[in-house]
Amino acid sequence: MELRPGHILLAPGDYHLEIARETDRTVARLSQSAPVNFCRPSVDPLFRSVAELYGAEACAVVLTGMGSDGCNGARVIAAAGAPVIAQDEATSVVWGMPRSAAQSGLCSAVLPLDRMAANVTRLFCGDRR
Repeated sequence: MELRPGHILLAPGDYHLEIARETDRTVARLSQSAPVNFCRPSVDPLFRSVAELYGAEACAVVLTGMGSDGCNGARVIAAAGAPVIAQDEATSVVWGMPRSAAQSGLCSAVLPLDRMAANVTRLFCGDRR
């Protein structure tokens, strides 16, 4: 499926979601490759594919969730020079995934959920700090 502005895609159960370039468009692909962090879907394959396509122009946002899924993919995003943002403990239902990213030292910000949108907007409107 082609990625389009204003649309949100969610990985269905038992499938990883990744993005790829096809000629002149960016598409979402589903994969049943091996579970990552005991999960399928896992966000790590998505983050890796985003880093590969967009490098420093990407951004990873790690929200509430169990375990450490997302931390390895966030590491790839950060290594590409892109910001990583994690949800803070106070607003997380389960602080496993964001805690793992926050404690890794990868995050440019650890924020409450109600400040996420403004921060991401600022990042994509020119202030990449």
